[in-house]
Amino acid sequence: MTFNGCKKKTVNSDASERVIARVYDKYLYVADIRNVVPKGAPKNDSLTIIRSFVHNWIQQQSVLKRAEDNLDDERKNVDKKLEEYRNSLITYIYESELINQKLDTSISSQEIEKYYQENQNNFQLKNNILQVLYFKLPKSAPKLPKVKAWFKSTNTKDRKLLEEYCYQYATDYYFNDEEWILFDDLLKKIPIKTYDQEQYLKNNRFIEIPDSSNIFFVNIKGFKIKESLSPLNFERDNMWNLIINNRKLELIREMEKDAYQDALQNKEIENWIN
Repeated sequence: MTFNGCKKKTVNSDASERVIARVYDKYLYVADIRNVVPKGAPKNDSLTIIRSFVHNWIQQQSVLKRAEDNLDDERKNVDKKLEEYRNSLITYIYESELINQKLDTSISSQEIEKYYQENQNNFQLKNNILQVLYFKLPKSAPKLPKVKAWFKSTNTKDRKLLEEYCYQYATDYYFNDEEWILFDDLLKKIPIKTYDQEQYLKNNRFIEIPDSSNIFFVNIKGFKIKESLSPLNFERDNMWNLIINNRKLELIREMEKDAYQDALQNKEIENWIN
């Protein structure tokens, strides 16, 4: 919080001009703390808030005086930095408003696929990913032999029976096996022990892992090893963000170009070093 002190005035015409603190040649007046205490605050709380405010103001002014005494004039000249900050802030606010008003955020599947095909070198996997179905059952769950058969079946009817069974008996399950997930995320759910993820993925498909009270079932439907080409579906959200960011940059470039051309046509640009 920044507190504004002001130099002592020669005329104290009312209570608001009464000095309540001084640090060197900086003074804090009653008027400076008028809005410090929230409305309706108890009297004891009000006094605590005011004391804290005044203490912080005194501390800040003390440090400011020390800084001014120990910095040379060049380092104390903040006008240029303030102007640069103001210019950057105004430009940023204008660009943000321009983007809010004019940015088209609709992206077709065809555009995403085209972007993916043209930028495949940018979509290299950093982690192992897989398409998987898994569920967790108590060892006491009924019909486990049937469950194991449904689990390994490719029959649509068996898949439906397995899903209905898991909705009723499983304590955790995941059937969205067309989506890609990180192998590391699966390891947070399933107690798989492996020191070589790539070899494990290559050598396992149907996995059953018991512990003291549960059985974990995992069906690895597909996988891709890190440093290979990342699949389009796995990168869809990432590509959406990339395309939107490119559109933002293009909007800003067009605005900068238009602003320059407008100033040029109105003869508001003079450059003596060309």
